Amino acid sequence: MVIRRPPLSLHLWISVSLLFFIHAHSFYLPGVAPQDFQKGDPLKVKVNKLTSTKTQLPYSFYSLPYCKPEKIVDSAENLGEVLRGDRIENSPFVFKMREPQMCKVVCRVVLNAKTAKEFKEKIDDEYRVNMILDNLPLVVPIRRLDQESSIVYQHGYHVGIKGQYAGSKEEKYFIHNHLTFTVKFHKDPQTETARIVGFEVKPFSAKHEYEGQWSDKTRLTTCDPHAKRTITNSESPQEVDNKKEIIFTYDVEFQESDVKWAYRWDTYLLMADDQIHWFSIVNSLMIVLFLSGMVAMIMLRTLYRDISKYNQLETQEEAQEETGWKLVHGDVFRPPEKSDLLCVYVGTGVQFFGMILVTMMFAVLGFLSPSNRGGLMTAMLLLWVFMGLFAGYASARLYKMFKGTEWKKITLRTAFMFPASVFAIFFVLNALIWGEKSSGAVPFGTMFALVVLWFGISVPLVFVGSYVGFKKPAMEDPVKTNKIPRQIPEQAWYMNPVFSILIGGILPFGAVFIELFFILTSIWLQQFYYIFGFLFIVFIILIVTCAEITIVLCYFQLCSEDYLWWWRSYLTSGSSALYLFLYSAFYFFTKLEITKPVSGVLYFGYMLIVSYAFFVLTGTIGFYACFWFTRLIYSSVKID
Repeated sequence: MVIRRPPLSLHLWISVSLLFFIHAHSFYLPGVAPQDFQKGDPLKVKVNKLTSTKTQLPYSFYSLPYCKPEKIVDSAENLGEVLRGDRIENSPFVFKMREPQMCKVVCRVVLNAKTAKEFKEKIDDEYRVNMILDNLPLVVPIRRLDQESSIVYQHGYHVGIKGQYAGSKEEKYFIHNHLTFTVKFHKDPQTETARIVGFEVKPFSAKHEYEGQWSDKTRLTTCDPHAKRTITNSESPQEVDNKKEIIFTYDVEFQESDVKWAYRWDTYLLMADDQIHWFSIVNSLMIVLFLSGMVAMIMLRTLYRDISKYNQLETQEEAQEETGWKLVHGDVFRPPEKSDLLCVYVGTGVQFFGMILVTMMFAVLGFLSPSNRGGLMTAMLLLWVFMGLFAGYASARLYKMFKGTEWKKITLRTAFMFPASVFAIFFVLNALIWGEKSSGAVPFGTMFALVVLWFGISVPLVFVGSYVGFKKPAMEDPVKTNKIPRQIPEQAWYMNPVFSILIGGILPFGAVFIELFFILTSIWLQQFYYIFGFLFIVFIILIVTCAEITIVLCYFQLCSEDYLWWWRSYLTSGSSALYLFLYSAFYFFTKLEITKPVSGVLYFGYMLIVSYAFFVLTGTIGFYACFWFTRLIYSSVKID
């Protein structure tokens, strides 16, 4: 078959698509460089989305009738921020560096039936308000009941609370309309400049009172900066109801801190209520390492004995009397059924492996810390696109080994099958989010940019990789394949394909399930995930575990004279994705408080995508391990 060189227009198309995408989406990482503030410098407080762990549907801050600035300005957001549902906008809160303020009135709002209902719904669903100052998220300090000196931080403050008041048996809704901000700064003794190292708030619900008619110059009697009187508790909270008047106020105080700017995120990264059990993680990793070492030792000793015994057979009669994996040497490299599909899945798995490996290396080095909002997701998407080169190469190489000739067909399937499946699920979920009028719905422009990434860069790169891979000479099998397939003897019950595949997925899942708990917590309970060093170790353990469990079961399968190992090697380690999905269902019912049907569909839809990706990744690792293993053992024995 004649293979032509990819035309120059293909490279031009990739370049144009990349330039368009960069132009359409800014890739700046906000707040990376420190900023020095002089006394009296204005501080820009920005508002972000409203979030709830009960609904998982974010909304923009101004979807509720909060006080608005004269002109709402959207901040430039990268691709990851948009996909996360971030909507960063300016706010009416005006701070000046190291100049405290007391009882600053923002605005007065009179609720109607519609706006009161909106506030009540958000309070029912426990929505939190998120703000940002100098790239630091707003947190609420909460003292732990079990430890007097320990403080945990809640990400954002609640819109309001629901409860009984003044002896009333009826539950009422109260809004947090007075905010006491605390801005922590680290002062440079030489230059007198300061850097912001903390942004905290204590929310209060206060029914403000004033004399006479309301105007911009009206002074409050409940909160007066001239009398040094402010809100310190919620003795008279502000109720949310139709025709209720709400006055929004805030205080600002500045505290000098010993924390340096470089370490200001250390406190924020310990925001989880459930502290990470380091010992449990290390203990689990050690157990998996020990099991992997035992498996490797057994395999090496058993294989060494088998190969020595086979190579010492002197006569053909002795060889025919032997049973085991050597007898199937004439069929072990016979192309499997649906080999095209296997090539596609292997290529996609290589693409995932490259993306995750490079992403973790960047994360471990600190380039993708939580301070770079959206940086992790942006990096993963871009790496996925560029790893299409290796996906096409891997699928074409395997396809040519299977004596395939239609390399363009296999290239198209590699470029479209997995992304199309994920995109279809994502499109349906995005339609549901859009139907709920949530800010988490991906805008049309971003959706178009994703399509440009896919068709403009990823697909051409898959073609380039396939061209290079198919141009190389095909890999030769260590032994010749017989023309007539050998009959497979009846297998024992424990060698049943379904049983062995399901058993094979337990150990890889066991290597990651503790870390999986913290990953799910960071995603669905909106906490920061930052222990990338541990995650990288777990990833290495996962690779080793997938490889070794697949090799062991493949060896047992060949010893029972079953040579259909191609697909089973992929499914053995890939079945760990089934346990991941089952665990995500267990997590949903035991850890989350999601009640809305749409939120439940979103959760299981996204976890289905994650499980599918995990299946492709682990299956490819197991396949290549078994592929290397079979080629090694059959090239080590003398075959007449």
